[in-house]
Amino acid sequence: MLAGVVVALGGLLQGLVGFGLSLLAVPLLALLDPTLLPVPVLIAATAHSIMSLIREHSHVDWRGVGWAMAGRLPGTVVGIWLVDSLSQRDFGLLVGAVVLGCVVLSVVAWRPSPTPRALVTAGVASGSFGTAMSVGGPVVGLLYQDSKGPEVRATMAAFFVLGSGASILGLLMAGQVHARQLWTGLALIPFLVAGFLLSGPLRKRFDAGGIRTPVLVVCGASALVLIVRSLLA
Repeated sequence: MLAGVVVALGGLLQGLVGFGLSLLAVPLLALLDPTLLPVPVLIAATAHSIMSLIREHSHVDWRGVGWAMAGRLPGTVVGIWLVDSLSQRDFGLLVGAVVLGCVVLSVVAWRPSPTPRALVTAGVASGSFGTAMSVGGPVVGLLYQDSKGPEVRATMAAFFVLGSGASILGLLMAGQVHARQLWTGLALIPFLVAGFLLSGPLRKRFDAGGIRTPVLVVCGASALVLIVRSLLA
């Protein structure tokens, strides 16, 4: 139930700004139960992206999605290696460090543009981190931070549908997907749908700047707690 509430809140945030489900959910779920990562969260994220894409499909920047996916596919291979190689302690430290790094980048107002080179590079990072720990959105989302809300949400949704699907398939081929993980991911979807539906009437009143501060505070605090907990383990 606690994991479901976390996923619902993450679904609400992602429904408003285009990404944020993993930033909010991954550090907290890693504290609750590390087995919730990465497969169950990837399943939930894929379901959310499908719903978002259906809702705002006409605003997708397909050119940008194509360049990002060119990097996402090789990045997925790196992510599979991370899942297979890291200890629980190192995995927790890496998750916390990645999330905290994304928060710091947002705070310093780094504003890159979605050029082909930047999209491919972000795609590689997204594939690596998204496959290993379900945190693949921020590095791509940062490139679209100056775009309009519908374009950000729709483009990120399209990228997540393709990217998360590739990550799940890659983990499945590597023998990293088990029946319990699949059932757990499916059990989280009703909570995710609740968060997504709540975002519907609210999304036009919010943009990334409107909820930027509370998102960064929660994500930063969660990442710090996870890092400290991993160091003390």
